[in-house]
Amino acid sequence: MSARFEPIIGRYMHLDLFGRAHRIYVEEAGEGTPLVCLHTAGSDGRQYRGLMNDPRVTRNHRVIAFDMPWHGKSSPPEGWHDEEYQLTSAQYTTMILAVIDALELDRPIAIGCSIGGRIALHLALEHPERFRAIIGLQAGAHVDPYYDLNFLYRPDVHGGEVAAAIVSGLVGPDAPEREKRETLWHYMQSGPGVFKGDLYFYKIDGDIRARVAEIDTRRCPLFLLSGEYDYSCTPEETLTVANSIAGAEATIMKGLGHFPMSENPGEFLKHLLPVLEKIDRG
Repeated sequence: MSARFEPIIGRYMHLDLFGRAHRIYVEEAGEGTPLVCLHTAGSDGRQYRGLMNDPRVTRNHRVIAFDMPWHGKSSPPEGWHDEEYQLTSAQYTTMILAVIDALELDRPIAIGCSIGGRIALHLALEHPERFRAIIGLQAGAHVDPYYDLNFLYRPDVHGGEVAAAIVSGLVGPDAPEREKRETLWHYMQSGPGVFKGDLYFYKIDGDIRARVAEIDTRRCPLFLLSGEYDYSCTPEETLTVANSIAGAEATIMKGLGHFPMSENPGEFLKHLLPVLEKIDRG
């Protein structure tokens, strides 16, 4: 038997965030324009394996995905056992910019999904000069709570299985079984209370409805790509955001759900590649 290796390289980065030492796991593949990938709530950078393994993306882009602290291979900071993890928009923004600075990236493209798509809107509004372009996947300005978050962190409930069960309905019906199950497996591996802590940002702190229309796409182009089978960030919500921002471009992706880059990478890339080509042309 012969082994086959993927082109993805992973390493750990030591970085001070919020006055505390962190050990953050970073993966990358390819060369060219940096493409920083932001994963969804309760998951990690493995969601972008489809982009990192596709030469159509990596021949012109240095694709970078990092696991946020508390996620994937990035451990919580020292003293985590004495606190409750709760993500805020200020922390999230600071973290992303700190990673970009640490990697010495010059105006990368940012692509984020779900909470990553929400923070992408914050970045487009507050730090447009730092990015060549921003791509929001499932990027709504807000979401109305539709289930009790306390079920995600209870001693009598398996948090990982509940998290996977909750998000399973957000996967598009045409997703290949292997990709669907791997997407859900990432959620099953989430640390205790992490998914719940991410959703504090998604459902409460990160609500940007009052400011989203202030995004200036002349300073930073904004592209919104959303799957049609998503009741968290619905197609209607995506179009509402796009219609409120002059110059924003929106596409509703047929057959895809809330995790387009991981649930069905082949179909997702049909929509992403033309956007990347447009950005590269300037």
